[in-house]
Amino acid sequence: MQTRGAIGVAVIGTGYWGPNLVRNISSSSMCELRWVCDLDVSRAESAVGRYSTIRVTDDVEDILSDPSVHAVAIATPAQTHLEVALSCLDAGKHVLVEKPLAATVAEAEKLVQVAEDLGLVLMCDHTYCYTPAVQEIRRLVSGGEIGEIHYVDSVRTNLGLLQSDIDVFWDLAPHDLAILDAFLPECSRPVAVSALGADPLGTGLACMGYLTLHLEGGGLAHSHVNWLSPTKVRTITIGGSERMVVWDDQNLSQRLSLYDKGVDVLDSDASVSAAVRRDRKVSYRYGDLSAPALPATEALSAVVTEFVESITEKRAPLTDGRAGLRVLRILEATSTSLRQNGAAIPLADL
Repeated sequence: MQTRGAIGVAVIGTGYWGPNLVRNISSSSMCELRWVCDLDVSRAESAVGRYSTIRVTDDVEDILSDPSVHAVAIATPAQTHLEVALSCLDAGKHVLVEKPLAATVAEAEKLVQVAEDLGLVLMCDHTYCYTPAVQEIRRLVSGGEIGEIHYVDSVRTNLGLLQSDIDVFWDLAPHDLAILDAFLPECSRPVAVSALGADPLGTGLACMGYLTLHLEGGGLAHSHVNWLSPTKVRTITIGGSERMVVWDDQNLSQRLSLYDKGVDVLDSDASVSAAVRRDRKVSYRYGDLSAPALPATEALSAVVTEFVESITEKRAPLTDGRAGLRVLRILEATSTSLRQNGAAIPLADL
C-alpha cells in the first residue's frame, strides 16, 4: 500500500492494553490515530479523552472502509485475533496484534500466510523485546561480545493473578520466550521443549512450573514461572563463552549487568575423549563488572516506531508474524510435554 505523510492508524479494543496503544500512537509524529473501536463506546471515548477529535465507534466496518486508515492495532481477547486480524488484512490494512498472535498455532499460521500473500506487515506486540535492556542484549549477542551461548536462565514469578482459562506457562512464559526469540542467534534456536508443572491449589491448571528449551548446538534455556511466589522476580541470566549477562527488570538503578567471567578448559582439544578433557585443568576467569547505560524510553513507543517504520520501509519488523508463530509453537509443545510428564517434544520447523 502506498502512503504519503503520516500513517493513518486505528486501534481496536480498549480494555487493559488498548489505552496504552492509544496513548503511544497519539504521541507519535510518524502516524496519525484516526479511529478507536470498542464494543463499549464509552470505554473507547474514555481511552481517547474527553476533548479528543479522534473518532470512536463500536463497528469495525467503519475502520475497514476508511481509506485513510493504513494500519490497525488490535488489543482484543486472543480468541478474537484471527477473525479481527483477518478482516483487517483482507481490507488491505497492516496489522499489529497484541500477544499472543492468535489462540492456536493453526490460526497464527493462517494469519502469517495471508499477510505474506497480500504483502502486508503483520507484527506481534512482544513489548519486552523493545525495552532498552533487551535491545542492548541483542546488540551484545549479535556483536559477539557474549561469545557462544551456553545457557539462559529466566525467572518470572509473582503472587497471582491466577487465570481461569490458561495456565501459568501461557500467562507468563510468552514474555521470556519472545525475548529469547529476539536475541538467540540462528545457531542456537530451540529444537525441543520439556516442561513440568504443578497444581498445588487444585485449580485444574498449573500454577507453577519449569520449562526447558533444548537449543541447537547443545545449549539450554530454562524458565521458571510461578503464580505462587511471595516476591515479584523478573530476571534473565545469559551464560556465554566470553561473558555473562544478567537482566534484572526490578532493579531500576541497574537493570543490566555485564560480567567478564567464565570457565576455560586449558589446552582444550576437541579431538580427545571427554574423559581426558575432564582431567585437564580448568581456568576460572574473574574480570570486571560493567553496567551499560540504558536510555529511559518507553518500550511501547519503540513498538509503534518499529511498526510504522516496517510499513514505510517495506520490511519485516523484529517481532513479525513468524516470531509470534514461533512463540506459539513452543507454548503448544509445552502443553504437550506437560501432558506427557515432561517428555521432550521436538519442535516443528520454526
